[in-house]
Amino acid sequence: MASGGGTGVSTSEPTAAKYWLRTLALVYLLFLLVLPVGLIAWRTFGGGIGPFVTALTSPEAVHAFRVTVVVAAWAVGANTAFGVGASLLLVRHQFPCKRLLAALIELPMAVSPVVVGLALTQVYGRFTPIGGWLESRGIQVIFSIPGMVLATVFVSLPLVVSAVVPVLEELGDEQEQAARTLGAGSWQTFSRITLPGIRWALAYGVVLCLARALGEYGAVAVVSGRLVGQTQTLTLFVEERFQNFDQPAAFAAATALALLAIVTLLVTKLLRPKGVNR
Repeated sequence: MASGGGTGVSTSEPTAAKYWLRTLALVYLLFLLVLPVGLIAWRTFGGGIGPFVTALTSPEAVHAFRVTVVVAAWAVGANTAFGVGASLLLVRHQFPCKRLLAALIELPMAVSPVVVGLALTQVYGRFTPIGGWLESRGIQVIFSIPGMVLATVFVSLPLVVSAVVPVLEELGDEQEQAARTLGAGSWQTFSRITLPGIRWALAYGVVLCLARALGEYGAVAVVSGRLVGQTQTLTLFVEERFQNFDQPAAFAAATALALLAIVTLLVTKLLRPKGVNR
């Protein structure tokens, strides 16, 4: 906007708008994020560090930690292998229904985790053709670790692909073609040319996938059966303890999850590919 003298540019309105937007964002985050998380931390450490340690070292909590780590490890491993392969397929090759494949990979972002869990029970439940066939061979999927891994793999499926695909597109394939011209095989080209180029994007996607796997609740709650000491993850432990009025244990586990999320956030900040500002 021109000033009264007609020679300068007034910045009062844009500056005022900037401060209003900044204040609005901070107030929004204060009531939506800072206060709830802060109250959980206050309730956790109000009695000192002792109750926090005691709650997290109980047999049930330790088992929930172990189940959470096992499920997350399998899910991250599966999605890392699939994510790299799918990214190379989408970026380096042309084939019919390519857009359909890309849309299917993004589907978990649009589907509620509860729906995912319910759908898995309809496929792998004991009284379904596939689930019954597997159980007749001693493989129980629903209400056991395999079903929880499947649910976690599904909900975190797109994260590695969405991190690797943009970097692969930016890298191009000139160096890979040059390596093949010089006689390099497919594995040599991937390990010496492609993988070094995408390593930070891959690490970023893996950390995002790990964070999603550690905090998953909805789909896992449906397929796990919520069996204490058997199929209870840390998120299910928080719910079970809270409903049984064991608030110290519930708040301690919730704080542990929040700390894991903060560490993940810091790691993703360090690993975020260049050029990604958000």
